[in-house]
Amino acid sequence: MSSATYLAYDYPLLGAFWTMLLLFLWVMWFVLLFRVVADIFRDDELGGWARTGWLVFVIVLPFVGVFVYVVARGRTMGRRETAQARARQEAFDRYIRETATDHGGQAGTADELHRLSEIRSRGDLTDEEFDRAKELVLSGHGTGHPR
Repeated sequence: MSSATYLAYDYPLLGAFWTMLLLFLWVMWFVLLFRVVADIFRDDELGGWARTGWLVFVIVLPFVGVFVYVVARGRTMGRRETAQARARQEAFDRYIRETATDHGGQAGTADELHRLSEIRSRGDLTDEEFDRAKELVLSGHGTGHPR
């Protein structure tokens, strides 16, 4: 009797699974490689020669270089990424605050129109006075912001 040996590729579904697993691991490897290279350039504590040494090590011996880098500097790698994300969020928040203030004129105009509407709803302005004031605000004369 002959013994039949079956390989993983004798089953098409298992072959597809291994192919997808290897493709996934290959993509994850490149993601990790690019994150390490980006972290080398992001780190302000590294001098020029240290940065060059790590970069050459990661490019010449990529598997060993990335492994050693993650073991040696992985903890601070996460901190640097978190600090950069926090700095980007603060810059975005600052931009939003500056844009939403009266500097651009749009928020100031909307605020003035809202106040005029409240004054008219209380009965302190007639419709005719409201229309004139609204025209002044929209043309930029009432706000101090030239259009």
